[in-house]
Amino acid sequence: YAVIVYTVAPEMPAMFDGMKLAAVATILYIIVRCLNLKSPTAPPDLTYQDTPLHRFLLKSCPILTKEYIPPLLWGKSGHMQTALYGKLGRVSSPHPVSLRKYLPMQDGATATFDLFEPLADHQSGADVTMVICPGIGNHSEKHYIRTFVDHSQKQGYRCAVLNHLGALTNIELTSPRMFTYGCTWEFAAMVGYIKKTYPQTQLVVVGFSLGGNIVCKFLGENRAHQEQVLCCVSVCQGYSALRAQETFLQWDQCRRFYNFLMADNMKKIILSHRGSLFGGGSPKMVDADLRRLYTATSLMQIDDIIMRKFHGHSSLKEYYEKESCVHYIHNVNVPLLLVNSGDDPLVHESLLTIPRTLAEKKENVIFALTLHGGHLGFFEGAVLFPQPLTWMDKVIVGYANAICQWEKQKPPCQGQDGHPAESACSDKTS
Repeated sequence: YAVIVYTVAPEMPAMFDGMKLAAVATILYIIVRCLNLKSPTAPPDLTYQDTPLHRFLLKSCPILTKEYIPPLLWGKSGHMQTALYGKLGRVSSPHPVSLRKYLPMQDGATATFDLFEPLADHQSGADVTMVICPGIGNHSEKHYIRTFVDHSQKQGYRCAVLNHLGALTNIELTSPRMFTYGCTWEFAAMVGYIKKTYPQTQLVVVGFSLGGNIVCKFLGENRAHQEQVLCCVSVCQGYSALRAQETFLQWDQCRRFYNFLMADNMKKIILSHRGSLFGGGSPKMVDADLRRLYTATSLMQIDDIIMRKFHGHSSLKEYYEKESCVHYIHNVNVPLLLVNSGDDPLVHESLLTIPRTLAEKKENVIFALTLHGGHLGFFEGAVLFPQPLTWMDKVIVGYANAICQWEKQKPPCQGQDGHPAESACSDKTS
């Protein structure tokens, strides 16, 4: 027995050392895979038609053709980018000063938006206002909005930021209605106010996520909405809620988990306005809807129980069809930049055929698809710590600056797309 113990004992530490090394190797492998450390960096994949306008834009806005480099250790993970955006918003977020405006709506609702004046003269010498629509349940006080507004102000832009109806829980609803996926009424009221108050201003329309759907639908549903508009930029939207519905219930890329988190946040917003939405004998909501809301675990359930009823849609399918910009975006004729990330865990890759096909067919559209960036992340940085200003912030302002430059230098007979405008030329000839 003594001999047996003597021969086995020295092998035990070696075996445990091997197990430790295997465990460490496994953990490192998981980290490398989860954080996508081996993924390359690259410039955005651009889809566009070769026009004088686009040649000018890509030359004047070089960030669109340069390599986007996220933070080395975690920036190549769409989940990390999305989580950091969701939890932190932005790094060292500024506090721009604004004036809150209240606009009464025809149905008794009260739209609110925050107005930020420019902090410098615009490089074009023109009066330009960015009209901004935030993401789902967001408002002007969100860190990513404040960071973008501060950057835009310093570049000479006035900014108007819509506060989605009901998103600010400290502002009571004045009618039994909240914001929805594609309702453009409040955004239209804000744009109307800006046009009336600043008749000489030109508009740059910007939408983030759900806000991208709203602004594209707003411009496409009525051609008059495109008057005074220089361009539009949409970031990280999904284009079709009906097509996204199935993918948002899948566990691939943890979309079902994100769906649950977003539904939980929507429940909190709705319940914070319980008295306005369910009290006072609201004709659209009943106690049974409130009971069903408590047990909802997805955005689709909440949309079916609550959101579709604000505008009288008879079914969830009808609600998603009527409120998705995919049915309107082809009517947008101003320069349009659509930005998405290939590792966005919320937007399935199948939805990206919509902007790509649009850019292939329409001369005014550029579709930019990055390898990394997550959902509204797009952080930049060297190794670990991200920079306060993101790639997304720089791209939007850079694109808008290039458009303003184009408008200033283009010949009087040239249209927005860079081709001759027959009406202008004929007027000049006559």
